[in-house]
Amino acid sequence: MAARNILKLGALEAPRTAFFLCDIQETFRPHVKHFGEVVKVANKMLEASKHFKIPVYISEQYPKGLGHTTKDIKVEDAALVYEKTQFSMFTPELQERLKKDIPDLKSVVLFGIEAHVCIEQTVIDLLNEDFVVHVLADGVSSRSTMDRGLALQRLQKIGCFVSTAENVLFKLLKDKNHPAFKAISKLNMTPTPEEFGAGVVRKEP
Repeated sequence: MAARNILKLGALEAPRTAFFLCDIQETFRPHVKHFGEVVKVANKMLEASKHFKIPVYISEQYPKGLGHTTKDIKVEDAALVYEKTQFSMFTPELQERLKKDIPDLKSVVLFGIEAHVCIEQTVIDLLNEDFVVHVLADGVSSRSTMDRGLALQRLQKIGCFVSTAENVLFKLLKDKNHPAFKAISKLNMTPTPEEFGAGVVRKEP
């Protein structure tokens, strides 16, 4: 009997993983719930990406009208910062770049805004291409808490791993003896406030 694919079970391997940061643009700050927490998680993942040598791809939704990624996020180390008009991040431009950068890409870790629009449509496109997708519940949000909560429920139901930054980073570490253990543990010192996770997943009646 063949072994099950461990990545399909939610494991992560850095050489076969990409981080996607979706549309965290300053224009959205006054409108999106927990915008500051989303920014903190994005910065945590950007810093962690250096230790794991995982490329980060940053999208900006129609920057001509909506502006660029908030200056609170350092985009300089990203593998690619690109603009889009479609809601999904999985544009032809990104697809071509991924083929060059990570030919054996299997898993995508996704965070940004909005959970019920660009995040969800990106997940659908990625799952359709048989990638394993991890969405950071503490790294995504929407203008309304209802849209955010329902989106996370839908994402779970269609086969996405709804996770947290800490969970993903420890999956990448795997072992206390990993050379990045101390640095990643330090990044995880400040947990996400409990109220941000409230209502993420409801139990089925």
